[in-house]
Amino acid sequence: MTFWPNVVVATPAHSGVGASLSYRSELALAPGTLVRVPLGAREVLGVVWDNAQAPPEGLSAERTRSIAGVLEGLPALDEPWRQLVQFAARYYQRGLGEVALAALPPQLRDLSNVQLARRLKRRAQATALDPSDRQATATEPALSEEQHGALQALASADRPVLLFGATGSGKTEVYLQATQRALSGSDQAQVLVMVPEINLTPQLEARFRERFEPLYGTGAVVCLHSGTTPAQRLGAWLAAHTGQARIVLGTRMAVLASLPGLRLIVVDEEHDPSYKSQEGARYSARDLAIYRAKVQTEALAAQGGERCQVVLGSATPSLESWHAAGQGRYLRVDMPARIGGGALPRLRLVDMNHQPKGAVLAPPLVQAMAERIGRGEQCLVLLNRRGYAPVLACHDCGWKSACPHCSAYRVFHKLDRTLRCHHCGFTERVPRACPECGNLDIAPVGRGTEQVEEQLAGLLADVRRSDGAPARVARMDADSTRQKGSLQAQLATMHSGEVDVLVGTQMIAKGHDFRRITLVASVNADAALFASDYRAPERLFALLMQAGGRAGRDAAFVSSQGTASEMWVQTWHPQHPLFDSLRRHDYPAFAETELAERHRAGMPPFGHQALLRADARTQQAAQAYLSGAAEAAAALAQAQEVTLYPAVPLTIQRVANVERAQLLVEAASRVALQRFLAAWQPALLECRGLPEARGLIRFAVDVDPLAI
Repeated sequence: MTFWPNVVVATPAHSGVGASLSYRSELALAPGTLVRVPLGAREVLGVVWDNAQAPPEGLSAERTRSIAGVLEGLPALDEPWRQLVQFAARYYQRGLGEVALAALPPQLRDLSNVQLARRLKRRAQATALDPSDRQATATEPALSEEQHGALQALASADRPVLLFGATGSGKTEVYLQATQRALSGSDQAQVLVMVPEINLTPQLEARFRERFEPLYGTGAVVCLHSGTTPAQRLGAWLAAHTGQARIVLGTRMAVLASLPGLRLIVVDEEHDPSYKSQEGARYSARDLAIYRAKVQTEALAAQGGERCQVVLGSATPSLESWHAAGQGRYLRVDMPARIGGGALPRLRLVDMNHQPKGAVLAPPLVQAMAERIGRGEQCLVLLNRRGYAPVLACHDCGWKSACPHCSAYRVFHKLDRTLRCHHCGFTERVPRACPECGNLDIAPVGRGTEQVEEQLAGLLADVRRSDGAPARVARMDADSTRQKGSLQAQLATMHSGEVDVLVGTQMIAKGHDFRRITLVASVNADAALFASDYRAPERLFALLMQAGGRAGRDAAFVSSQGTASEMWVQTWHPQHPLFDSLRRHDYPAFAETELAERHRAGMPPFGHQALLRADARTQQAAQAYLSGAAEAAAALAQAQEVTLYPAVPLTIQRVANVERAQLLVEAASRVALQRFLAAWQPALLECRGLPEARGLIRFAVDVDPLAI
């Protein structure tokens, strides 16, 4: 007997290939089965989506290619997972196979059935734990009244929970105990815990392993993120898919992992923009987590009434989540107090108009840091710009270190004497003289973390720690943590007290539990105060609140020092209203003001947006494609429900010799926007053939964009 399964393969939406391809099989294959299929001259991995009783109309059985093989020993991807992928592809206007195959480990397609069987056997043996061998879990700390109340609210909640907890309020312990409750309810239960960035996984992974490996075995906790090797990612995915892993920690990619026993999803620091992918399928992992919990709950209810809970945690929630909680769609649970009764840091604004001209760090700030170092305390300095200086320039002829391949400047890195483009990676040695006029006096303009680290080391050269040793300044950013293991090593030196002042980008500002930091300083907060991006104030407020939250986390230590923790912000605009809310640590007041402004402007969450982006060899071709797409949209009936704006270049117009342009679409309702985008998709494919758009490389629709 012959069967006709429809298989999805990795084909992007702009390729024009259908959602699935028809193949011939001698076996009846269940939906969700992983198979290898021929595609052109290649053999690729695919997922059986459904089955047909006959070959597609107009295609004879002889012309239909056969499935090359089945990945044996792997359970089929379940119905809730396929629903999630189908929703993501439809909502974000991507190819079904593009989303489905991106969620699978790349190494899976290269394994033979024999190799796959060996891996499954080794993992099963490594993680096997007889129930009688289970050890008592580590001693759980006593819960505060707020933590206890939060857990009670989670137990009875019938909707997504927004855990609004101050920095240091003990949200992680709530996650741990909620995880324990979910896992103890069923031997098949699994938990997904997501963090926005890779650098936050080590300390969270250590806490989860310490708490749960004695109970559930060595392989009970696995990590899924882009920092793992292909073999590690494959092993973690197999453990999650087969149910051997009870807890999966990961970044945004983990939301699409196969977790058949999923009972709880935790999205820590849910406000973080890193949860929104900026390439490929531009999905929001936070929003998909909400949808995934919904479909998983429906599937569990059909089997016996269990549910899948989702928890969004943050001290500075996204305005979308805050608004949803205000409407009653989410249950908001507040945890305003810090564990141990510690106080949030006091805000001190440094008016740079009254500081010495050209000062990178205000003298009062340097003096305050010196005093704290002398008492054995630690300091954190935040500057969200790596390198030594953003630009190297000649003041005689006006030459600047522009990248020849991008519409951006190359950053000056003093340590290795290079000019490096942070967009395309193009790197050159620093020239000895100006390439244009030969002037030897070329100088850095602006400042980055390297420069602040260097200046601080000089300013604190005579400062001594409480043990008499000289003060030590270190830097943590994407450059200093590039090598494997360097991040963990730097965090260890900070936790051990070897470092007195840590200079870094936003990667140091969130999630870390540094116990001896009592002073946090932001060097260049003004850059976002008057940005054109309407989300800039929200991001700045969140970043400063999160950074300030690193100070004073150990109430006993702060009390023993006889001083209060502080957050110093250097600014040229101390009267800006954003700082009023920041001084009071009053996120609700800030959110109320921002939401009122967005409501008046019809911006998200009160309006809904999508961007059509085009990459081409020339800017003319990119804009011609977008203009043609806009003309095609005008002929659609659904166009009456949306507003299309003219095509414009991106802020950074050219990256790696590819010109980029975009077109904004706005609608009053999400349904209207989705209806329009679905009707527009065929026209977007047709417009690729426009003569004036010759040179178009790709197009992509970005739904709910975070940056315009």
